[in-house]
Amino acid sequence: MPSRADRLQPVVDLAAERAEKATLALATHQRAVADAEHQLSELRRYRNEYAGMPDGIGVTALLNRQQFLQKIDMAIVQQMSEVERRGKALERARDDWATARGRAKALDSVATKYRDQERKQQDRREQEQADERSQYRRAPRDDG
Repeated sequence: MPSRADRLQPVVDLAAERAEKATLALATHQRAVADAEHQLSELRRYRNEYAGMPDGIGVTALLNRQQFLQKIDMAIVQQMSEVERRGKALERARDDWATARGRAKALDSVATKYRDQERKQQDRREQEQADERSQYRRAPRDDG
């Protein structure tokens, strides 16, 4: 009959696998946030560069410039929303990771405790058997 630790091992392995998947998902979300923040930074930098260029000659050039700056501003607002959305997804992934990691650690701890208990029981049985063998050897024989 399998020991308690052996019966628990598939659950421990599954929890460890889920924790690993959660770790990978967390890393993916962290990269996504970093990418979105980088893109936002680039949009802002581009807007500042474009806004700092000398004004064109004429009303048409000025209107075109203002329209282009408005488009960049809209892209910045959209990217800010994207950064926020990805940030929330990252927080969910971080919570999922913490939960999965906690479960995996707890289950591993329980399995380790069971193994330690089983090892101690086995050691006691072996000691009792050794004591019994030792007593039989010492007992005086009646050859009578």
